[in-house]
Amino acid sequence: MLVNGVPGKIRQNVGADDLLLVTMQLAPEQTAFTPEPVDFMVVADSADWIVVNKPAGLVTHPGAGNWSGTLLNGLLYRYPELAHVPRAGIVHRLDKDTDGLLVVARNEAAQTHFVRQLQARTMGREYEALVMGHSPASGSVTLPIGRDRHVPVRMSTVTPIAAKEAITHYERLAFGYIDEAPVSHVQCRLETGRTHQIRVHMHALGHPLLGDTLYNGKLLGPAQRQMLHARRLTFIDPATDQPRSFDAARPDDMERVMAAIEWTSK
Repeated sequence: MLVNGVPGKIRQNVGADDLLLVTMQLAPEQTAFTPEPVDFMVVADSADWIVVNKPAGLVTHPGAGNWSGTLLNGLLYRYPELAHVPRAGIVHRLDKDTDGLLVVARNEAAQTHFVRQLQARTMGREYEALVMGHSPASGSVTLPIGRDRHVPVRMSTVTPIAAKEAITHYERLAFGYIDEAPVSHVQCRLETGRTHQIRVHMHALGHPLLGDTLYNGKLLGPAQRQMLHARRLTFIDPATDQPRSFDAARPDDMERVMAAIEWTSK
């Protein structure tokens, strides 16, 4: 604040003829929904939806510590009309260090349609993961997930806070060794979409994701992040009521880790 062109002081008295100039500074969260050029791949789009292949390292939407440079900011830059859709059309998210496919609604009607598909569990979401140890051949994890009572940045299946139903189906595709440590290549299919769901469920199973240090996974070989890739997305098109399916190839860093593994069974 300036008083007659001079910086004001705390408890300074001002008169009726004094000229005050006040400059407001917005908090970071107040500028979070600002269009910004952000690098991401659009796999396909229509008048109702956009299918995005999000790279690892990109945060999906603004939040504490990440108020800019997110996928949401990039969507607003590339598709300005998303400013009129709640959350810029985002209906589900991927963790920062998870790569792969997600769908964005371009209007509120499509967003409602997708939310209902998620609620009805008719939207298909399949992932590839590399996990520690030799996992069971197949199975389902149905442990509820909530916020960890002791480590707030983690989710937990053990006495969590406000736990919600969570269901993950998995199938082992292969197993082998990296740096003499056993690892498995698994496919996971979500019925629900809780925060960190696959990461938490595989950790609870005793097979944390390779590179996922938050859940006791190890950084082995070239793995420098959690090895989790959202490879397939299936949904009902709001305009045609017909199924649409999209696939994304594994990113280069995951391919390098796959190549570093000595596979003993595929």
